[in-house]
Amino acid sequence: MDYEHIIYEQNNQIVTITINRPSKLNALNAATITELHEAFKMANMDLEVRVIIVTGSGDKAFVAGADIKEFVRFNQIEGTQLSTRGHQLLFDYVENLETPVIAAVNGFALGGGLELAMAAHIRIASDNARFGLPEVSLGVIPGYGGTQRLPQLVGKGRALEMILTGGMINATKALDYGLVNHVFTPDELLNKATDLALKISANAPSAISAAIATVNAGFDVNQNGFEVEKQAFGSCFGTADFKEGTNAFLNKRKAEF
Repeated sequence: MDYEHIIYEQNNQIVTITINRPSKLNALNAATITELHEAFKMANMDLEVRVIIVTGSGDKAFVAGADIKEFVRFNQIEGTQLSTRGHQLLFDYVENLETPVIAAVNGFALGGGLELAMAAHIRIASDNARFGLPEVSLGVIPGYGGTQRLPQLVGKGRALEMILTGGMINATKALDYGLVNHVFTPDELLNKATDLALKISANAPSAISAAIATVNAGFDVNQNGFEVEKQAFGSCFGTADFKEGTNAFLNKRKAEF
């Protein structure tokens, strides 16, 4: 599939999706959100793909927010629809993918950019990365999950400070807050993301998917995470991955999933 705003690259079991609007600091417009949805969907449906890495083109920004020009004249109904569509196509969609997603944050991750990174399952960053939710300076609030996922990751107090001030934090503070797992130099970032992806891809795909769903259930008020875990744990026993993994362990060989 041909894309205008993103680059889709596959290297064996790893897909890298690069948001490619460098002149706009990779800002998310409606077309880019749609393309991202299609790219994530295609990667998730490909049984060969074990991990997805998402990053931004250039060295200035991962995603420096949403494209304000697209919604500056929206009314209340249109604003609600904008948020709902974004959740469905991208942010909730990414969070609930069966295939693990690593956000390799290079440069600015602001507004929708930080919200996309937070929807990913794992975040790593370059040491020049900057994180923030500046929406209140525009008279609006984060609408793509920022008010929900940021407190889950950094705690209520820190999240409210970031949201209410609209300020940015650097990569060191993001690491301290637990917003990202690791910080690397810009030159190291994608190689380190690939290293992490390779470690994940060596494990059982069915167990990886079950683990994502189970962890997510613990943050869903409509689910009992412990009950979901029990059922998912039991379901693992009926998979070919379980048979391969346990047989490999007992026979002292490397599992081939």
